[in-house]
Amino acid sequence: MKDYTPLDKEVIVIVPTGMLGAGIQREHIKNGIAAGAVAIAVDSGSTDSGPYYLARGVSKMNREAIKHDLLVLVSEAYSAGIPILVGTCATSGTDQGVDWARDIAIEVARELGIQPKIACLYSEQNAATLKQKNSDGKILPLAPMGDLSDEVIDSCDHIVALMGPEPYIKAVEAGADIVLGGRTSDAAVLSAIAIMHGAGAGQAWHAAKIAECGGQCTEYMRRGGVLMRVGREAFDIDPLDPENVASPESVSAHMLYETTDPIRLIEPGGILDAFESRYTQITDRITRVTGSKWEPQPYTMKLEGARGGPFQSIMVIGIEDPDVLANLDHFHDQMYSVLTDRISRLFAEETTDFDVSLRIYGWNGTSGRPVPKDTPPPLDVGVMLVITAPTQDLANRMAKSVNPIFFHMPLRPQMELPSYAFPFTPAEVPRGQVFEFVLNHAVQTTDGLELVRTEWTDMKTSDTRETTHA
Repeated sequence: MKDYTPLDKEVIVIVPTGMLGAGIQREHIKNGIAAGAVAIAVDSGSTDSGPYYLARGVSKMNREAIKHDLLVLVSEAYSAGIPILVGTCATSGTDQGVDWARDIAIEVARELGIQPKIACLYSEQNAATLKQKNSDGKILPLAPMGDLSDEVIDSCDHIVALMGPEPYIKAVEAGADIVLGGRTSDAAVLSAIAIMHGAGAGQAWHAAKIAECGGQCTEYMRRGGVLMRVGREAFDIDPLDPENVASPESVSAHMLYETTDPIRLIEPGGILDAFESRYTQITDRITRVTGSKWEPQPYTMKLEGARGGPFQSIMVIGIEDPDVLANLDHFHDQMYSVLTDRISRLFAEETTDFDVSLRIYGWNGTSGRPVPKDTPPPLDVGVMLVITAPTQDLANRMAKSVNPIFFHMPLRPQMELPSYAFPFTPAEVPRGQVFEFVLNHAVQTTDGLELVRTEWTDMKTSDTRETTHA
């Protein structure tokens, strides 16, 4: 086994998992602290699961899972005297999501009998501020969006701006034991401490991009997170689990994850250039990366906004009928036509604003694309009917109106009436409101602090709070 040679003035940060609440092993945190870690940083959000969480301002992860992970992190970090940084609290990083995470952190601290100083970083934006920015020409569209209008801004339930590392650095420098951030670039919350301690900016940002999903950059991604060892000219990815391996292949492959360009990544305040980066296995477990560069740019923050839309009801059937299975495309088109026609006739006086969707799982329900010719019939399929309408009541009544057809439509008129299997009764399932992202723009700012607000909770002073505007 090769001996490990530390980097010059390396800054060690624990990244225990890719998502707070996904599960953290105490032993791994102890390993990282014993290795000399000066902070723990972890992401807690994403847009991956769609606009619902931003529009509603709620967490995808349940409270119990978040509390479990915070109990481990807070107890170990507070004992070691190192800070915890959490980015994009409660999935979408809204103000109420940060407050939700803060309340859990306070509960954890009280159970542990400790009195941490907690900084909450808020990056939710109000409509008036953004309208002024837009009027000043400071908001630019990101593909595929067009120019932003005041009407779109007003329609959003919540709008957040993605923070860079600056608010986290300022909070830690002011003595925060726990920093809970609103919407943040995944890499920013991880890079902050390394940048604060003087590591190379390119190295810190690149290491953070690699480590953003915890152990996903390792050979055995379910064996916990990693240590970022960041120096001035290079960085190392070191798995927290002693049996895990970070290889050049697993580390470099993560640059392909969630990026349109794996070489140049745009982040708040600059661009990470990995064109000359080189990945080398320096021990049996650790990969070292050199050549990363950071190109400072005028500061921008990505804006995300979501709003509520129409409502949906669904019904599901399972089909094993061999005649139907041999003619699924015809069956789909015929069913769609009959259902749409019936709803159009029955609800003409109420609305023409509805949508019917049939998704045949086991055939092409996932993609919706035609299957190749001569594809053999499946053994069975599941058919999901989705009806979208302006209100939940309308969507429910439309679903009920086509119930007999959906459950009993024969392949051909002269056939006996079939019965398809259905798993639920009542058959129609109200799915609720549909939400959509309508904001995907970049706002120009003077720096990384302009659009961020900080609120402090110092548990040593009877939970008094002081709000500062950065």
